[in-house]
Amino acid sequence: MAANELVKIRRELHQIPELGYQEFKTQRYLLERISELRQDFLTVEAWKTGIFVHVKGTVGTKTFAYRADIDGLPIEEQTSYHDFRSQHEGAMHACGHDFHMTIALGLLSYFAEQQPRENMLFLFQPAEEGPGGALPMLEAETFKKWWPDEMLALHIAPEYPVGTVATKPGLLFANTSELFITLKGKGGHAAYPHTANDMVVAASHLVTQLQTIVARNVNPLDAGVITIGVIKGGTKQNIIAESATIEGTIRTRSIETMKQIKARIEALVAGIEVGFTCRASIDYGANYCQVYNDEASTAAFIEFAERYEAVTFVRAPEAMTGEDFGYFLEKIPGMMFWLGVDSEHGLHDARLEPKEEAINVAVDLLISYFKERDQNVSAGRE
Repeated sequence: MAANELVKIRRELHQIPELGYQEFKTQRYLLERISELRQDFLTVEAWKTGIFVHVKGTVGTKTFAYRADIDGLPIEEQTSYHDFRSQHEGAMHACGHDFHMTIALGLLSYFAEQQPRENMLFLFQPAEEGPGGALPMLEAETFKKWWPDEMLALHIAPEYPVGTVATKPGLLFANTSELFITLKGKGGHAAYPHTANDMVVAASHLVTQLQTIVARNVNPLDAGVITIGVIKGGTKQNIIAESATIEGTIRTRSIETMKQIKARIEALVAGIEVGFTCRASIDYGANYCQVYNDEASTAAFIEFAERYEAVTFVRAPEAMTGEDFGYFLEKIPGMMFWLGVDSEHGLHDARLEPKEEAINVAVDLLISYFKERDQNVSAGRE
């Protein structure tokens, strides 16, 4: 596809962001665009609100998979875009998934015309932002039928300039878990606090205690994050709150530290129940495992990127970002890399404006990379 066509696709996708497993318009749009491609060696199967596309190779001794996530975020857009802002109130592609889909379509359109020797599998995956689409997609019969030998994905990086790609072997993204805590006590009149159990006070104490876990229970040579982003309680200034809720996120470098933090959260919550005569419940919501790049796959990509003149390769640091692509990498060798898009505002920001020039950079890079991998397999170099 020409660069201007890819930009047009990105802008059309940007206007229809949808939350996890609600990507009905997005799925229809993608299926329509895929149907316009040459179909001679494509097999397309819808899965929930996602899509599998299998490209049959002329030899097909190996299968390379490429994944793009397709959902948006519950954010009201505040960009300077005028002609292609989100048409869905309260929803936005604020994590670059409109870019991810467009790049995948550009890559697929090439191999739909130029049949590879080896098979390729494209995954348009729903619900990456939650509740998590990678694990159920991994377990789908369609995926098992076309089980790949290697997987690749990218994520836009606002902090890097256009033309830069970054990754590293081993740990790239953290283990993550949502956190929802509900406290229930006894409400009452503000003038009679002795007759009630105030859950605003209980929640306030708990938030403070939660912040001691990383500081005092996690090895300082390790890393962890507990962020409380939401606290809700009460209905009126002169009513003692009967209930309160706390919502946050946990992020760690290791699975063991995640278990340790959750055990400590549960101990602190149990103490709050005793100290404030209340009942509490904990829900960890969506849990994503770490993105751990396979050594050999990452080495192959880095070696190629350092030779490829159209991009600059840099070694990425580890990030506490969460990404459910890690579930694929638990089972299948592969890797993820950052794509520079040079935006003043970062991921999950209502003002995110990635530069569209990065789309063609990524498509050309990936076409060249997969062509070389395809040739290496056929020549017996892999």
